[in-house]
Amino acid sequence: MNVVVVGSGIAGLTAALHAHEAGHRVTVVTKGALGDGCTGFAQGGVAGIYGTGDSAALHAADTLDAGAGLSEEAAVEVLVDEGAARIAELIARGVAFDRGPEGELLLGREAAHSHARIVHAGGDATGAAISRALVASVRATAITVRERSFLVDLIVEDGVVCGVSVLRDGARAELRADAVILATGGAGHLYAHTTNPAGTTGDGIAAALRAGAAVADLEFVQFHPTILATGPAFLVSEAVRGEGAALIDDEGRRFVFDSHPDGELAPRDVVSRAIARQAAAQGSPVRLDATMLSADVLARRFPTIDRVTRERGLDWSTSPIPVTPAAHYLMGGVVTDLDGRTSLPGLFAVGETARTGVHGANRLASNSLLEGAVFGARAAAALSRTTTAPQSLLIEEAADPSPHAHVAVDPSAVSFRRELLQELMWDEVGLLRTEEGLVHALGVVRGWAAAASTPRTPAEHEDANLLLLAEKTASAALSRPVSVGAHHVEIPHLETV
Repeated sequence: MNVVVVGSGIAGLTAALHAHEAGHRVTVVTKGALGDGCTGFAQGGVAGIYGTGDSAALHAADTLDAGAGLSEEAAVEVLVDEGAARIAELIARGVAFDRGPEGELLLGREAAHSHARIVHAGGDATGAAISRALVASVRATAITVRERSFLVDLIVEDGVVCGVSVLRDGARAELRADAVILATGGAGHLYAHTTNPAGTTGDGIAAALRAGAAVADLEFVQFHPTILATGPAFLVSEAVRGEGAALIDDEGRRFVFDSHPDGELAPRDVVSRAIARQAAAQGSPVRLDATMLSADVLARRFPTIDRVTRERGLDWSTSPIPVTPAAHYLMGGVVTDLDGRTSLPGLFAVGETARTGVHGANRLASNSLLEGAVFGARAAAALSRTTTAPQSLLIEEAADPSPHAHVAVDPSAVSFRRELLQELMWDEVGLLRTEEGLVHALGVVRGWAAAASTPRTPAEHEDANLLLLAEKTASAALSRPVSVGAHHVEIPHLETV
């Protein structure tokens, strides 16, 4: 088969390597350079190695708990059952996970995990190590790589996806394929504050929407609790809190215990909202106190964070550092089955682009890299079996493209700029939502969309993708009348819009 993989993070490159090793002709299309994207920025590790007293079943239970009852058990079971094999594969491809004096894998613990089961590389540089190894593996094969090629749209003929349209150096081109695997990441740049690199604009999800694929759970946006509140967005890994660091208010009190008995190790959505409320109440950022860990421990365990904080004039070994939440991960996306198939024949989706059902309403820490590896491999294995869309995925989301169609276009929405969209989404469709705010956001976004011209450049296509996903995200949030997981409404009930 001729296979096009769009995206070059852990999910896309895993899928490409497995497809190539199965004998398929593979082309990887990536917007930037090979390996660009979120994977290389991941400080946290990969969950899935179980020590004494731990098990895949306990990992599954933690995943289901974090997902607030909306994770799909079958998908979670696949994730934990196949995780160890995928970690072993990463090691075989050259990822040097951190080890102890006897050569054993060092296991860390992060929020909402009941046990230490997370492997890291370079202390806090796991994603970079994985990206380097996978890029080198791809470069060593006959896989065709098309860098700096922007995904414009999917090519659909007679209801079947048969390729992609791309934009490179101002010229459009079509790449024909028997199957397309979308692995373009999420849409962090919907928001004014995000941990995601600049190119994370939801291109694959938007293209799938325009092609008619089923998309679900866009309202579930995870905000990472701890981003440095000084300078450009820089993530301070959850593993720091797993090692004992505490979140404190301006009086030095550990305020997160007011919201959850697990305090700093509560699920991410709980911690993020607690931080947002406390920061608003005191009029200044909260602080992360890691001073109980020595300077040597911080430098050895978290070398990247240690370097960046010191570059910004902060000595976190002696003084707490200011932190704030930021948009981090999209739990929703293109709906897939357990093998990455979507509702469109010939189209697969993996990684953050996909809604596999693993994460439910809130992703458990360090399950994202694992999901990319597990389901990237499964999608490649499914290529030869069939590219027919499973009937179970032909669901309502694909048939109802405009919920809340009678929300009026806001006439004030006349001068679109991406920064205005990001601020609007942060204020109204972010951590703390209200019915009034969601309706306002939806009306403004529709006003901007109605006035938009046909996109021509990559930046204009990104803006169009962000506008489409902003509308779908606000609409999805309005369609869910109760708070659950990462979707939180500040009133007890949303009236019908």
